[in-house]
Amino acid sequence: MSELYVDDRYRGAHGIGRYAAEVVSRLRPQGRRLGLDGSPHSPLDAFRALPGLDRDALVYSPGYGALVRAPRQILTVHDLIQLQVPWPGRAKFLAYYAGPVRHTIRKAGVVLTVSETSATAIREWVRDDAVRVVNAGNGCSAAFRVNGVAAEASDPYVLYVGNLRAHKNLAVVLQALALTPDVMLRAVVPEGEVTDAEARAARRGVAGRVTWLHGVDDEQLATLYRGAAATVMPSTIEGFGLPALESIACGVPVVFWRGCAAVGEIVGDRGWAMDSAHDADEWAVALARAADAHRRVAPPVGAQDWSAVAARVSVTLETALS
Repeated sequence: MSELYVDDRYRGAHGIGRYAAEVVSRLRPQGRRLGLDGSPHSPLDAFRALPGLDRDALVYSPGYGALVRAPRQILTVHDLIQLQVPWPGRAKFLAYYAGPVRHTIRKAGVVLTVSETSATAIREWVRDDAVRVVNAGNGCSAAFRVNGVAAEASDPYVLYVGNLRAHKNLAVVLQALALTPDVMLRAVVPEGEVTDAEARAARRGVAGRVTWLHGVDDEQLATLYRGAAATVMPSTIEGFGLPALESIACGVPVVFWRGCAAVGEIVGDRGWAMDSAHDADEWAVALARAADAHRRVAPPVGAQDWSAVAARVSVTLETALS
């Protein structure tokens, strides 16, 4: 059997970092650390030398960082959002994906992803019927469960978990909040974005009704979900939408834009789907409705099953190794 190596540089408090930590530790068989330095997402990293690998070795990456000198490499491409960022930033991603990433995927003949929405997008993008696209799914921490402590609040609040990137579309929530004076917002964003976030809330006249949070662990985040009237996820595009899964795993409905297929795939009827991504009046009605409803939803079966995700990844790797 060929030898498996794992690019273990995907670390951090973000979606791919969480995925890597949960999946790599559960892989069957356990691969050897590739032992690389630097960022796996640097374009130049794609062309680095990889000494010491046999010609039939297989490299697994829990992210999209391609290594064109690897004998074979199986990537986990979570989404293709970077191909839709505004110009001129999109140009570098178009070149990187069309070059190293597509080359690596076609060479391996298989690529992993995390949702049917992303699987469909990857099939259309890779343009190669010989490539097998495997939806291994995604999971969430066991901390996200219905039973547990709920955050206290004197007034009903909705919860946002994300960042300030354009496709996350936080602006419509702040606009809607200005129209719903009886609803509060608690938002978990990266520490480096808090100052900008505060300024955005101030421009909308809602600074006094938003609490900006950062650096919360899973247990604290689960407490915030359980105390919320709803979670708002106004994204215009997602490859998966982990906050939506975490929220419904805690029994809390999600307000989202129905045009975001990945979030809709997760939420189903466990929330409110908005017809418009940018109509603040429609979102304001939904926030007020959520605050009044005190609605709770049944969590999906197997929502926390990282072992099942890792098993599907493992089967794909074992097939490639055999």
